[in-house]
Amino acid sequence: MTESPGDGGAPSDRIAFRILGPLQLTGANGTVRIPPGRQEIILAALLLEVNRVVSTDYLVDLIWNDEPPDTARTQVQICVSRLRKLFSTAGVDAAITTRPPGYVVKADSATVDAAVFGRQLADARQLVKQDRPAEAVDLLRAAGSLWLGSCLSGLASDTLRSKALQLDEERLTALETRIQLELDLGRHHQLVGEIGRLVHDHPLRERLRGQLMLALHRSGRQAEALDVYRVGRELLAEELGLDPGEELRRLESAILAGDPSLRAATDRPRAGGPAPAAPQPAAPPVVPGPVAREEIPRQLPADTADFVGDEEQIAGIGRALTGDGTRRAVGVTVIVGKPGTGKSTLATHVAHRLSENGFPDGQLYCDLRGTGTPATSSEVLGRFLRALGIPGPVIPELLDERAEMYRTLMASRRVLVVLDDAASESQVLPLLPGSSACAVLVTSRLRLTALPGAHRVELDVLSTPRALELLARVIGTGRVTGESVAAEALVRTVGGLPLALRIVAARLAARPHWTLASMVQRLSSERHRLDELTHGEMTIRASLSLTHDGLAPQDRALLRLLSLAQGPTLPGWLAGALLDDHRSFPSDLLEPLVDVQMLDVVGMDRGGQFRYRFHEIIRVFAREQLAANDTPAMRAAASQRMLGGWLSLAEQAHRRIYGGDFTVLHGAAPRWNPPAGCVEELLTDPLEWLDGEQANLVQAVEHAAGEQLHELSWDLATTLVTLFEVRGAHDQWEHTHQLALSACRTAGNTRGTAALLSSLGSLYLSRSQHEESRDALGTALELFTGIGDPHGLALCRRDLALLARTDGDDATALELYAGSLRDFDLAGDVVGRAIVLTQSAHIRMRNGQHDVAQTQLDEALGIYRSVGYTGGLARTLRRVGQVQLQRGEHERAVRTLTEVLDLCRETGDVMGEGHLLRDLGQALSGMGRDDQARRFFDSSLSVREQIMDQGGAAMVRLDLARLLERTGEHIRSRELLESAARTFRDRRMSRELREAQGLLDIAV
Repeated sequence: MTESPGDGGAPSDRIAFRILGPLQLTGANGTVRIPPGRQEIILAALLLEVNRVVSTDYLVDLIWNDEPPDTARTQVQICVSRLRKLFSTAGVDAAITTRPPGYVVKADSATVDAAVFGRQLADARQLVKQDRPAEAVDLLRAAGSLWLGSCLSGLASDTLRSKALQLDEERLTALETRIQLELDLGRHHQLVGEIGRLVHDHPLRERLRGQLMLALHRSGRQAEALDVYRVGRELLAEELGLDPGEELRRLESAILAGDPSLRAATDRPRAGGPAPAAPQPAAPPVVPGPVAREEIPRQLPADTADFVGDEEQIAGIGRALTGDGTRRAVGVTVIVGKPGTGKSTLATHVAHRLSENGFPDGQLYCDLRGTGTPATSSEVLGRFLRALGIPGPVIPELLDERAEMYRTLMASRRVLVVLDDAASESQVLPLLPGSSACAVLVTSRLRLTALPGAHRVELDVLSTPRALELLARVIGTGRVTGESVAAEALVRTVGGLPLALRIVAARLAARPHWTLASMVQRLSSERHRLDELTHGEMTIRASLSLTHDGLAPQDRALLRLLSLAQGPTLPGWLAGALLDDHRSFPSDLLEPLVDVQMLDVVGMDRGGQFRYRFHEIIRVFAREQLAANDTPAMRAAASQRMLGGWLSLAEQAHRRIYGGDFTVLHGAAPRWNPPAGCVEELLTDPLEWLDGEQANLVQAVEHAAGEQLHELSWDLATTLVTLFEVRGAHDQWEHTHQLALSACRTAGNTRGTAALLSSLGSLYLSRSQHEESRDALGTALELFTGIGDPHGLALCRRDLALLARTDGDDATALELYAGSLRDFDLAGDVVGRAIVLTQSAHIRMRNGQHDVAQTQLDEALGIYRSVGYTGGLARTLRRVGQVQLQRGEHERAVRTLTEVLDLCRETGDVMGEGHLLRDLGQALSGMGRDDQARRFFDSSLSVREQIMDQGGAAMVRLDLARLLERTGEHIRSRELLESAARTFRDRRMSRELREAQGLLDIAV
């Protein structure tokens, strides 16, 4: 038996990577969640080129386009490291390996749906060549079943989307090929419905349209086949200004002529035999209806002369409403959007465009008053029946009877029904005609997801180019181009909201002597912005008030209180804190606001929970309502709960990273604890959570300090050092601490002041600002001594010891470390003890006391392992590697240091990565592997420069200079030494300066 090319195909349950639809990853225990954003984009890019190298530069361009940050390559490296960890923990049988100039996903092609799809297409082509069409059809159908939607749907990358479109095109070509094969096999009866759906989805693909015509013709439905051609001809003329292609025109002519060559091979008469009679289409049924006057209702409001919209979006709505001749139900389109986005304007414009050709029997319109007192379905049906010519006395009283009469009248007509501002599905359902020749266009602030078969259009704010176009149409192109900067500022100020922009444009049009810059100035005050956004009967406040007033009391209160939060996006638990509601799923409180478009869902966080955001105009409105409806005491209580929630989560994140409340001081500010289940989801990776919420957490410190919540502000600021230190975020570290310090000093908060000064001392030490560090730590030590706080004293003495080490005073450093150990023991801080042991071991190591150093490091390692603190483990293992180096155990040191480097990269510890790259360079240099050592030094220098660690960068230059001097590159070596010496001098790094100067003195 000959083996089929399709034999041995991978079953779908082997597929681990799916890109033929939304990006999906399946591991040993089922579907694996891929963190949205950069990791999604990188994984998608690698899978599109599975088993082929993708360059780092390409990945950088994918994520940041033309403006990558200095740390872009490092961030890509971190993302890849996290994907590797994800593969490992999820049991995915694949690997991401580094291969210059980038990375490659190594995976069995049978586990990647796109690769399986490509192989099945190739096998199908072979079967066709072997004249085995039925088997080819089966294989092509299996290939089609791999698709779960458009390739990489939902991924926010234009570049990847263009690549995905190539695969989408291959899918359609494969579909067309399979359909042609099935038509050749005489399966036209079974194919009509499938091809009809495909033509509906892809109305401009002429091959599909021709296949539908052929299937209908062979099924004895010639009239429908010709109607499909007519619809396609009109669509091509309207959309593209083109006539159908020659092949489609020939097919129409052949159908009209009854050309026998169109029959399927299986239906053609045998030689000498009669041709089978073609089945005749059944006559359409006649639908009786009540006697009525012939009325053609034209109820649409006036179109907007200066309308600006998305032509592609408008065309899509038109296609959904007019259908393609194969639709069996009424076409329904729902336009949804927040207040002021122009839903009614768009609906009216589209309805006018379609009215004459698409719906010649009339257009019905009704404002359903969804944001006020909603109109009843019975009331609306009464209006429509009268408009259709039914006398008032004949109209039934009952809703069901009115709906039946309405559907009967509409059955013989082509009418467009426009339902503006719908309140609910139950209000709309009785207003739907029964005929597929009619269509319904609905606008609503709700998504109306229960309307069957509805096509939904999410209307957003205008893009800047469209907004400027609208402005120019109202006030004139000259004024817009003459003040282009001010025009763009106007658009930004109103957030691209169409209603707000029309109001601004109308005011400017009525006042030609006003400049656009003056309008920007008038809108700059948030307090008076809504007062400015009014003109005649157009007012943003009125539009938003309609929705606000229709909300339940609790939802109105939450909308107002949410305006207290000023971060870029809002987490779901915040709703529970603001309302003091401890339900398990606090994000449920936000859903009513999302439903009415007063709040947007903008994505998911790393824990899989939704993120929310206000449109700026709605935030301004909510703050106005907050001031009018909530007392200062109510606002203050809500703020304290919200900020207490941020503090609680940051505190718990620190505990999970360090294994407890170690190396940090806490105050007495009240916490608000989110539900336990919510916390577990959020803090699965506590450092990632801190990183993702950095903007909100910094803003929370600013908020607390501004409200003089001094105890809360210092506690949160010092807790965030957990993040700032690992990520090298020195500017945020100083910014938050200075704000909190000002609040604490104003309030006379001694402990808070001491805690902040102690933390700032650590920061200044990291920056090699030794005098500033010594002053801050000295003051903090005095304050902690005065209040008898051993934990604070331990932290100060630890950092003062490090300062003494930097100055070369090892004796003083060891004395301070001894005092710090006693204080940490009094405070019960075992991690603090381990940190001091690790730091003092470095002094012992430098002085040749290797056994003492190793004993201290072993104790520290034991502590870190017992509490599960990975960061401390990495730092102590680094010291172990350095001890091994000093003992001449170079190979062993390289293995230890490489292990620590991987740990740093997995946790995103950029500072640690810079240290480890330097250590490995030193180890390899000591082994005489100069080329490798130089690469590590270069990488370390790059990392240090990216995070602006000038002192650390200078120390790497010192190492590199020694290496280059040995390899004969004397000029470059001297340049590096001079650069390092300047930095050491500026930063008062005396020990390092003496070393650099000594090397310069003996340099060639």
